[in-house]
Amino acid sequence: MSINSLAFRLFASAVILVLVVLPVAAIFLISYYRDTVERSFDARLNVYLTNLVADAARDSTGTPGSFTDLGDASFTLPFSGWYWQITPMAGESEPLATSSSLLDQSLPLLSRQDIEADANNFRRGTIPGPESQQLRILERVITLDAGEGRTRFSYAVTGDNAEVEAAVAEFTALLAAALSLLGLGLVAATFVQIRFSLRPLRVIRRRLAAIRSGEAELLDGDLPAEIVPLQNELNALLQSNRAVVERARTHVGNLAHALKTPLSVITNEAHGKRGVLPKLVGEQATLMGEQINHHLERARLAARSAVPQGPVDVELAVSALIRALERIYQDRSLELKLTCPRGVSFLGEKHDFEEMVGNLLDNACKWANSEVSLKIMRRTGPGRVKGNRIVIFVDDDGPGLSPAKRKSAMRRGQRMDESQPGSGLGLSIVSELAHAYRGTFKLKEGPLGGIRARLELPAT
Repeated sequence: MSINSLAFRLFASAVILVLVVLPVAAIFLISYYRDTVERSFDARLNVYLTNLVADAARDSTGTPGSFTDLGDASFTLPFSGWYWQITPMAGESEPLATSSSLLDQSLPLLSRQDIEADANNFRRGTIPGPESQQLRILERVITLDAGEGRTRFSYAVTGDNAEVEAAVAEFTALLAAALSLLGLGLVAATFVQIRFSLRPLRVIRRRLAAIRSGEAELLDGDLPAEIVPLQNELNALLQSNRAVVERARTHVGNLAHALKTPLSVITNEAHGKRGVLPKLVGEQATLMGEQINHHLERARLAARSAVPQGPVDVELAVSALIRALERIYQDRSLELKLTCPRGVSFLGEKHDFEEMVGNLLDNACKWANSEVSLKIMRRTGPGRVKGNRIVIFVDDDGPGLSPAKRKSAMRRGQRMDESQPGSGLGLSIVSELAHAYRGTFKLKEGPLGGIRARLELPAT
């Protein structure tokens, strides 16, 4: 799964979403649970406070009358965290009464810390207690009527806040484990879903490769409903391109036939007469013929450059070319050597392959003294252009060319020796055909003393 792939983007998006949503959900749930636990704890404290107020204010003397353990033994255990305290609000009075669990200690009151009471006249919060405890306190200030006035008393009840923290910690641990398992499950399910959902794209890739290699003509097979319109459009495009190719080939053939015949007549008539005008007409007619050949070839390449062709058996094609050249140059006793592994196929049109290799072999035979070598290799792996490639070497033992002349020989219409037949378009056509197939073509000094032509083309 590469970083730039669609699968990676979908998977990364899902992972990021899980990493963002689940922690936010965890924070919300923990906060909600803490609030719930604290409200439940405060409700418990409120029960104790209500009992304390009811038990301690039974008479009308203006002071709390009786004290109690509120029916819970925790208020009698020293420093249990569960305390109650009754304190007069006048001045800095000491507590009037405290629970047994508080011993000789006293509680700091929220009412003396300028903390406002709520609508029900309660103050609630956390305070430090004995033995470094954190206490949750519920306090209420009540005014008692006396014979000659009114006296205000603070009633406070506390509980050990460690119970709240322990409950929240236990819930947090369980929630973290549950959300972690959920997150891992979601990530795994997303990975499986992506692999399963994108499987049709891998099928399309294989079938397009089959079309490119010539094993199939159309993108067939059952595909998901969402991809069927794409399948139909690709098939329509392939059929349209084939129709364009056929029309282009027909037009190229018709144009070639319509132009070459009149030009041949003009050229023959001009060569049969003497004078400046016939000579000029013959030269221009010959030049026109070369230009027509060149541009018709370019038109033919452009028309089918985007259409994949079937694989060409390289060994069969080059063997036929060598037999033909041996008959053409039989009077020179040239030795044509072939080295070609079996099973190598060119990914393109047979006519183009024969034209490229045929031009190179014909050019080598023209300049060779006695030997021409054709060596074909297969190369697999990354390079300037990735994929399977075939590398063709054509060597001759002729006089060779300097680096400057080798570069010039590949230009259109350039001839190195006017005594040899030809139009000077052969190497130019090879270069343009190789470029059309995203291949390479180079001339360099050969091992036999002459020129080495190196042609690299796509293979199946």
